[in-house]
Amino acid sequence: MRYRKAAALLTAVLVVAGGAGCGAGSAVSHYGKVVEGGVGRTAEVEVTPGARFALAVGENASIGDSWRMGPLPDVKVASFISDEYEGPSEAAGSGGTRYFVFNAKQRGTTTVTLTNCWRCAADRVPADEQSRRYSGDAVFRITVK
Repeated sequence: MRYRKAAALLTAVLVVAGGAGCGAGSAVSHYGKVVEGGVGRTAEVEVTPGARFALAVGENASIGDSWRMGPLPDVKVASFISDEYEGPSEAAGSGGTRYFVFNAKQRGTTTVTLTNCWRCAADRVPADEQSRRYSGDAVFRITVK
């Protein structure tokens, strides 16, 4: 009898947790403080320990954008949670925003570099002058105070 009650309680908890989760396809329910960046720009991010934050870059895969994060930042300062994409629709050409979501840990400074390789092949090397012009890094200097 005791086993059935425990199983029923566990089932109820899992149902509630599943229903209270994130949006469709999203690993997180909120991004926290959002800081925007772009190719050729350096953005300053100031947060307090325990805060969630997201590094945001405009992305439109249908025209060639392909953002990736370089090496992880100092895990004592910020821990990576997930890489998310949101757009107004799934229609080609509509574009949206790529979010790299983190939790601030302890005081310190670290850097995250996001790289967009625009219309690059699988080797992620710009194929021509136009691809080189639109490719590049977005740098985020993160300070946990």
